[in-house]
Amino acid sequence: MRILVLGAGFGGLELSARLSDLFADDVEVTLIDRAEGFIFGFSKLDVMFGKSLPEAVLHPYGDLEKPGLRFVQATIHSIDPETKRVETDAGTFDADVLVVALGADLDPSATPGLAEAGHEFYTVPGAFALRDVLADFDGGHVIVGVTSTPFKCPPAPSETALLMHDHLRSLGVRDTSEISLVMPLPVPIPPSPAASKALLAAFAERGINWCPNSLVSRLDADRKVAVFRDGAEMPYDLFLGVPKHKAPPVVEQSGMTVDGWVPVNPLTLETSYPDVYAVGDVTSVGTPKAGVFAEGQASVVSSQIASRLRAGTETDTYDGHGICYLEFGDDLVARVDVTFLSGAAPVGDIEGPSVEIAHAKREFGSSRILSWFGRDWTP
Repeated sequence: MRILVLGAGFGGLELSARLSDLFADDVEVTLIDRAEGFIFGFSKLDVMFGKSLPEAVLHPYGDLEKPGLRFVQATIHSIDPETKRVETDAGTFDADVLVVALGADLDPSATPGLAEAGHEFYTVPGAFALRDVLADFDGGHVIVGVTSTPFKCPPAPSETALLMHDHLRSLGVRDTSEISLVMPLPVPIPPSPAASKALLAAFAERGINWCPNSLVSRLDADRKVAVFRDGAEMPYDLFLGVPKHKAPPVVEQSGMTVDGWVPVNPLTLETSYPDVYAVGDVTSVGTPKAGVFAEGQASVVSSQIASRLRAGTETDTYDGHGICYLEFGDDLVARVDVTFLSGAAPVGDIEGPSVEIAHAKREFGSSRILSWFGRDWTP
């Protein structure tokens, strides 16, 4: 069986590793991504705030050596879900099973003034470029602002505000600075009231301004002012923005999207096209756009494929469950446990923050790199 996996993020890597572990050379898995290597989302913040170097958090795809798996670094030009044919700058690929795990693209240009008068920290280049900006920042009003919904990793803006507090304190300019977190949500993490309560308490304790139900629509570069959707304004010295998210253009052009994202069966991750699946941020499955959910969805797809290759094998269905780690600063981390079931309200809880959970977060990263790349790594 020829299995073609597009995108080597959490979903693509997890699926490829599981299929290799299950079938080794009995299947032909081709994993395609345009990037040089994989970088955890939390590693971007580590580099941004000077805790890690860029080269220490990059996991080159060239290191992937697993039975039955071939990695191809290429840009995808077209996807035909009917024939399961994919055109790239490295050639044409045909598949028996196609899995789209291309994530969400980020579009800073969609927010007027963001590129000219602010910084985005969700792309790898954007986060890495902020390392020097933050190292030399001499204080003032910092806004962490969301410019569009939906957006990946909903806790990340809160983490950034808390880590900014620590950073300004380390620079000796916290007393002369202000931090404002601007989000279009009523609470920081709506699925988990307990997590939101803990975050709001942390903001109050650290003097971080919480601005709910507010969306930044543009930046006025001349006046250095953030303009909200309702017309309200907020001056700033440093703006850190979450840019607009959208499905990659090649996915939109394939005809697979509805209302901007790829619809799937919420239990099996099947698309409307036979033998074509989609996992992770590119879908509208109903869970947050975060790596742990893409990982869980990839597990289900591997089960679906296994049932075809091994007749009678029991298949898993997606339970919408995920655990994510939430930085509170001061080397303390919490664990948020949430479940999104189709047709039901999401539920979630929080454990910590604590130093012990910070260790668990590092183990989480280490275990994924060991599983996917077959080597040791310490975040």
